Amino acid sequence: MAKTETLLAPELYINRELSWLDFNYRVLAQALDEYTPLLEQAKFSAIFSNNLDEFFMVRVASLKSQIEAGVSTLSDDGLTAQQQLQAIRAKLRPLLEIQQQHYRHSLKSQLSSYGVHLIDYANLNDGQREWIETYFQNAIFPVLTPLAVDPSHPFPFISNLSLNVAALVRDPDTGQQEFARVKVPQKNLPRFVQIPAQLSGKQPEPVYTAVPLEQVVAFNLRLLFPGMHVEGHYFFRVTRDADLELRDLEADDLMEALEEGLRKRRRGGEVVRLEVADEMPEVVVQLLMEGTAVEAEDVYRVNGPLGLDDLMSLVAIPLPQLKFKPHKGRTATALARTQKGQLEDGSIKAEEFESIFSVIRRGDVLLHHPYDLFSTSVEEFLNQAADDPLVLAIKMTLYRTSKNSAVVAALIRAAENGKQVMALVELKARFDEDNNIQWAKQLEASGVHVVYGVLGLKTHTKILLVVRKEKERLNSYVHIGTGNYNSKTSSLYTDIGLLTARPEFGADLVELFNYLTGFSKQQSFRRLLVAPVTLRSRMEGLIRREIDHALAGRGGHIRAKINSLVDPAIIALLYEASQAGVTIELVVRGMCSLRPALEGISDGITVISVIGRFLEHSRIFWFGNGGAAELFIGSADWMSRNLDKRVEAVAQIEDPRLRQQLEQILDLYLQDTGAWHMNSEGQFQKRQHGGEQHLVQQEMVKRWRGGLIAAT
Repeated sequence: MAKTETLLAPELYINRELSWLDFNYRVLAQALDEYTPLLEQAKFSAIFSNNLDEFFMVRVASLKSQIEAGVSTLSDDGLTAQQQLQAIRAKLRPLLEIQQQHYRHSLKSQLSSYGVHLIDYANLNDGQREWIETYFQNAIFPVLTPLAVDPSHPFPFISNLSLNVAALVRDPDTGQQEFARVKVPQKNLPRFVQIPAQLSGKQPEPVYTAVPLEQVVAFNLRLLFPGMHVEGHYFFRVTRDADLELRDLEADDLMEALEEGLRKRRRGGEVVRLEVADEMPEVVVQLLMEGTAVEAEDVYRVNGPLGLDDLMSLVAIPLPQLKFKPHKGRTATALARTQKGQLEDGSIKAEEFESIFSVIRRGDVLLHHPYDLFSTSVEEFLNQAADDPLVLAIKMTLYRTSKNSAVVAALIRAAENGKQVMALVELKARFDEDNNIQWAKQLEASGVHVVYGVLGLKTHTKILLVVRKEKERLNSYVHIGTGNYNSKTSSLYTDIGLLTARPEFGADLVELFNYLTGFSKQQSFRRLLVAPVTLRSRMEGLIRREIDHALAGRGGHIRAKINSLVDPAIIALLYEASQAGVTIELVVRGMCSLRPALEGISDGITVISVIGRFLEHSRIFWFGNGGAAELFIGSADWMSRNLDKRVEAVAQIEDPRLRQQLEQILDLYLQDTGAWHMNSEGQFQKRQHGGEQHLVQQEMVKRWRGGLIAAT
């Protein structure tokens, strides 16, 4: 068996940034797949672009900051920050061209056959052009501000992710060519300007006809520069460093620091990417580079529209045959008093819904979203707690929640009903900081005790505790989940949740909340694995136990479904386990720095990735334990930040019925015929369509409808 230092050798690890780009390509591949409905193709292409924006704002920005600060630390795979940036550019540029080719040559043409026409301004007919010009004058022209660049007008500030027109105009009197920037008002107007169907001149009339907003602006620049000759227009877009670096501060100061940080983010940090239209002349590119202070390697020429994240708006087009069949979910079987009580949309009649506390007392309940409705499980749990006169206290964590949140409304109502309500609102949830600040203020104003977590740690755990007085004693009811308390994402992400009244879990959550809100230094828990206190040591101990089983001939076996695997210590331990004969089956949605199937190192490890209509977000950990398997769910991935720098909770599933359900779910993932399989070089290959398909998300919908995997 190789020594630990050997198992930490750089050649055994895949760069996390490059692995993330591979994951984002798998997202793009959903758009490229002919079996994906057309409007869903547009959605996946939009997600690919939106993911990239955040990648540049955070990860690329971090690497550039390391270079500027002279940081010489190498990545786990032995690369400098500069080498990583070079590798990112080399890997990304072909992906951008693949995306644009799909948009130009596949998506647009196929959509047109269904009456959806995304047309360029130059191809408008006379009637459409006249309508667009009127629309421009009435709805766009008044809000535009052309900004000249000359010795008396410095280069203007370009806001983050804004779409812009670089205009070249010539003064007919002096012959002097000038440069001006015009910001496209995409935040206030739709990216695709819809044209009345009757102007198409086609029969039958199209369902949707639109022209990109930036083209409407560009082809009407003459109205912005009267008396000048417009000689050219070119589109560009910048991405800025948007990460917030905060000192460890007390709660009041933290909110103030975050609000100031958000103001700075809106103003924008350093430019980390400059996207320009492929046809932009080099002289204009140079002018933009100087104005935005970027180097040549930060410039990305794009052969097509910039900012394709706006393709997401096309999903609203009323063509259901071009979308996935709607999936609304149903009430979890254990929580539905009678089947006849369920309405067609999967919800239940209020009079048919018995006390959720009675259900949980009878036995643990497993929830699997989006197949089980969030509204009739977690939200119903919270709503009943808010209104139940026997409930004395509610405590929960909020990391990301939706606008018009039913969860927040229930907490406010509970406080107004005189209950002790505590909400830990994580203000540092990236890109949700402003939303969470507003929720925190609203909750505090309503009488909810709001705290912001442990100094120096981000609170990522998803936990909810309800304390109820029953027969002169206090009983605890608990929800522990893998996903956020967010009704919107609960219908888009796959997540697992546990509802339980087991006293050990209640006692653990009481102590964990004391750790989060006070000065507790709790070092042990009964049924929870808690980061940064016990999670790493327990996870490593569980892996080592499988090594012992394998060495003793009892067949070590590990299965895990996670979002990311990049922690070097865990990876080295998995390599050691593989060498000892442990069978390791991993379902990793995103980044994976482990190399499977390396001879003599990781022969016993397989890695697959499942990408589908729902974002895979659940985390499940299964350890064979010599035939007495133990199984866990929780909010943590095998990443250093989850194990060491965040507050996380992973719960052991004790009910045999629930363990069996989770084992069935793991089986479905591992048998998915559409999964991506990772090779020893870190490359993922997808099985080709053909023959009988067993796609886990489709299979889950079928089995859930048939009651074969029911959260009972």
